[in-house]
Amino acid sequence: MTISGFTFVRNAEQRGYPVQASIRSILPLVDEFIVALGPCNDATEELIRAIDDPRIRIIPTTWNERMRNDCGFKGFNYGQQKSIALFNCTGDWAFYLEADEVLHEDDLPLIRQTLEKYDDDERVEALALNYLHFYGNAETIAWSPGWYRHATRVIRNTIPAWGPKGLFFTVLDTPRRGRYPRAVRCDARVFHYGWVRSEEQMADKAQAIETYFGATAKPRNIAIGRIDRSFLQHYNGSHPATVQSWLPPSDGLFEPDPDYRPTYRDWRHRWMLRLERTFGFEYNRSHYRLIRP
Repeated sequence: MTISGFTFVRNAEQRGYPVQASIRSILPLVDEFIVALGPCNDATEELIRAIDDPRIRIIPTTWNERMRNDCGFKGFNYGQQKSIALFNCTGDWAFYLEADEVLHEDDLPLIRQTLEKYDDDERVEALALNYLHFYGNAETIAWSPGWYRHATRVIRNTIPAWGPKGLFFTVLDTPRRGRYPRAVRCDARVFHYGWVRSEEQMADKAQAIETYFGATAKPRNIAIGRIDRSFLQHYNGSHPATVQSWLPPSDGLFEPDPDYRPTYRDWRHRWMLRLERTFGFEYNRSHYRLIRP
């Protein structure tokens, strides 16, 4: 059994992505790591090459800046870049890890064991991993139905799959029809640090996302303090070894803006959380079909 890792990235240094920590965290698991590297205005390529590992293969790519996003298929540029990297993977399994996501070294054996367990089970097309979304600092995570708790990040590389957007995969049973992959849960964690950066870096990322996901490239104002306090939880566990030197210092639970008033969406998610705790299920939308072992 062989495993490929892959990602797409652009201007990681400028936007505060821990790209080195991300790639280093997955290297002990994979036989190769493919990077679809878009045009950069910073030292992203130098940061990746400085890892100096022969398993890393960089594929220079071009982004279609004229792609329309008002035709019902927003984020297609991201899907193109993600799929370029996926289509260059040669392993039996392909593991997608974004540049602000890091794996914990303690979870790597479990991931490998799970893949080995289901390697010959053709029903299983993907693994769904657990997510920790860090918010504001390294001791705070955001937890609500508005923050996905599980996502398919490992896909069997022998099926006709592609990535239409950043978060999920589509399996094409016919040229005209796609579906979500059949997946099993794996209790390994993905540490997501997309909200543990300066507001300037997050605003730069938000502008890029709006360019490729919005109908117009309108600017977005990012205020990290504008979040419902009830969605924040304290995290006192360990962080992956590769990201330790990148993490900014923190002192307790992140404090949101005291003047922030919950929106209708916040209130709806509060009620959904209450129902989850009462009845023991999750409201999160899943981009996969869960298979019971």
